[in-house]
Amino acid sequence: AQCFNAWIITQGIETLSLRMERHCENSMAVALHLKDHPSVAWVRYPGLPEDPQHEKAQKYLSGKGGGVVVFGIKSDDAKEAGKQFIDNLTLLLHVANVGDARSLAIHPASTTHSQLSEEQLNDAGIPPDMVRLSIGIESAKDIKADIDQALAKAVQS
Repeated sequence: AQCFNAWIITQGIETLSLRMERHCENSMAVALHLKDHPSVAWVRYPGLPEDPQHEKAQKYLSGKGGGVVVFGIKSDDAKEAGKQFIDNLTLLLHVANVGDARSLAIHPASTTHSQLSEEQLNDAGIPPDMVRLSIGIESAKDIKADIDQALAKAVQS
């Protein structure tokens, strides 16, 4: 069993650079897509030139932005819209992890930080409209399509 585990780890290490390229490419595509989306209030992704962490991404991430995109849903009831967005995803998985080969999504205000008041959420830098995406290596077109259909359902509710 230990030999097999070592082999699996070696396989993962050997393909990490390829997977990270795809994570970063897909994340940038998603961030650019969300930036112009009418149902999105804001986007944070270090690969975007206007992001406050862009300069650090240039320095420490070789000009890549990583695999995590964070955005806010435009809605009068952002917390409910965030829940609806998560509930309507079909490709992206509702998981709190990051760095998976599959795309993952979470709405912290209604899950991991649901015990906090709105004031506490904002003080912690977690506004009620915030959704965190860990972008995987699937087709960027498929990821964006899933986000679009889930946003459409979330903001119509």
